[in-house]
Amino acid sequence: MDKQMIAMCGAYCGACEWKEKTNCPGCQAAQGKMFWGECTIAKCSIEKSFNHCGHCSKLPCDNLQSAFDNPEHGDNGERLINLRNWKAGKESYIELTKLHEVND
Repeated sequence: MDKQMIAMCGAYCGACEWKEKTNCPGCQAAQGKMFWGECTIAKCSIEKSFNHCGHCSKLPCDNLQSAFDNPEHGDNGERLINLRNWKAGKESYIELTKLHEVND
């Protein structure tokens, strides 16, 4: 696992379908300025000097929970698991499943 591909929200950029399509360098390199606009989650993590939200005592905060629950871009708990694992020093990730795929 490439640590530079860890997204601050708990996704793993190395497995993202948009990485190649948009020439995205990944969350760490983009520093919150993503191909789709500014990421408030990354901005918050950077302001707190965290390399991902797993280090925050408010995990999951309202902003992060809103991203997890987003019907279009949310997941089924994988990001929260990833963040907790990364904080514990585990160098692995769970790929995200999308909410609409499971709920259909």
